[in-house]
Amino acid sequence: MPNTKPVLPSSLNAALLLADGTVFWGRGVGAEGTALGEICFNTAMTGYQEVLTDPSYQGQIVTFTFPHIGNVGCNAEDIESENARVMGASGLVIREPITTPSNFRSTLHFNDWLIKRGLTGICGIDTRALTRHIRKNGAQNVLIAYMESNANIDIKALQKQLATHPSLEGLELAKNVTTHKPYEWQAMRWKLGEGYKEAHNPEYHVVAIDYGEKLNILRCLASLGCKITVVPADTSAEQILAFKPDGVFLSNGPGDPAATGKYAIPVIQKLIETGLPLFGICLGHQLLGLACGGKTEKMHQGHRGANHPIKNLETGQVEITSQNHGFVVTEKSLPSHVAVTHKSLFDSTVAGLKFKDKPVFSVQYHPEASPGPHDSLYLFQQFVGMMRG
Repeated sequence: MPNTKPVLPSSLNAALLLADGTVFWGRGVGAEGTALGEICFNTAMTGYQEVLTDPSYQGQIVTFTFPHIGNVGCNAEDIESENARVMGASGLVIREPITTPSNFRSTLHFNDWLIKRGLTGICGIDTRALTRHIRKNGAQNVLIAYMESNANIDIKALQKQLATHPSLEGLELAKNVTTHKPYEWQAMRWKLGEGYKEAHNPEYHVVAIDYGEKLNILRCLASLGCKITVVPADTSAEQILAFKPDGVFLSNGPGDPAATGKYAIPVIQKLIETGLPLFGICLGHQLLGLACGGKTEKMHQGHRGANHPIKNLETGQVEITSQNHGFVVTEKSLPSHVAVTHKSLFDSTVAGLKFKDKPVFSVQYHPEASPGPHDSLYLFQQFVGMMRG
């Protein structure tokens, strides 16, 4: 991995700069320009549209470990936020050049989709070497520079720009991706030949606090008979309770949970006291851990992919899960009235918790399976069962 610019053929028009001084050269994909963010790697073999449009990836550049990204094309259905430029990942790193799509659902070439969304990426990178570098040295900020004329890539100037980019630790990002006003959601999960149908005659009313909501979470709730009212991240407990919900959902989202917790924790604590069923996913799980007196910490490299094994400590079953997080709730910090329900089989970190005396629970991973396996969809049924009870 060279640290200085080599003699380049004209085909190399992009560079990936790491904060530790490492430089990778490749070829640009997507929109020409620069992209900054914290580098991470995702081990999923499918679902690149869902990954790049996941609001939890805001402020991050995703390295796909699977070498062939883009060969099923893109469509208007497989997205997790409407505006990926504002709400999703900052950029991407891939091994092979983007190929011509071959899939009956494809309506747009992946590179055209990236340009349309204003996303900058780089291909031709040894992603195995980059992933091992991240695993060894931990998460760090990076910069992608893509310019058709490689003579315009000034490494020293770009390194100075990279040095001023803020770390995700201590950064509040939920307000960047949350809705600006409450709205109702009715679309259910996608079905082949039907698309997204709307739910009718819902049985339960769920208020979802949007810290960076993935759309498929809302679809899963709607498919189980829930009317959903989505509210901004900084909505007060009094405003939430005025909707007269049967349950409250704490969504996923980006950034440092301790920073978001400055305004979210008092709200969540008031909601816990009401006795209403509460369900949290990812950032919502971390905020719930903080609200009960626990602590969170930044991970060395994070968990991101669609193949992470999680053990349900209550049933003994192992679930293969979809994950995207760089912070965790520390087990030793949790109070006695909170039990750990799930653990990662990779590193034994806390992957789920519940209150022993209230209908409140959360998981660190993504049971909505977008992308990913369906092993954990039962958690939505568990939440609905609490509201029914």
